[in-house]
Amino acid sequence: MKIRGRIEVETVTDVLCDVCDRSTLHESGGPQYGCLEARWGYGAKHDGERYEVHLCEYCFFKTIAYLKQERRIENIFDDQVTNSNEHLGLIAKNEFFGSE
Repeated sequence: MKIRGRIEVETVTDVLCDVCDRSTLHESGGPQYGCLEARWGYGAKHDGERYEVHLCEYCFFKTIAYLKQERRIENIFDDQVTNSNEHLGLIAKNEFFGSE
C-alpha cells in the first residue's frame, strides 16, 4: 500500500558571491560559482576552523589571477621553478567546445 503525503524540502535557490554580493544564477537555471575551501586540522595555527567562500565566475578568475601574480613574485629569482602559472588549479577542461 502506498501512503502519500507532502514533504517540505529545503533547497538552495541561489548562491551569492561573497566578494561582490551578486547572484550566481545562470540563464541555464542553476547557480554557477566557484568555491574556495579550507579545513584546518590538528597542529595548524587555525586548528578546528573551516572556511567556505563562494565566488561568481568573474571574482573567481580575478582571485586566480591574483594568486598567479603572487606565485610569480614568490619565485621571481628561482631558476628551479618549472611550474607554469597558465593552468594554476585547473584539473579538468571540457574539450568539446575547444577551437579546432
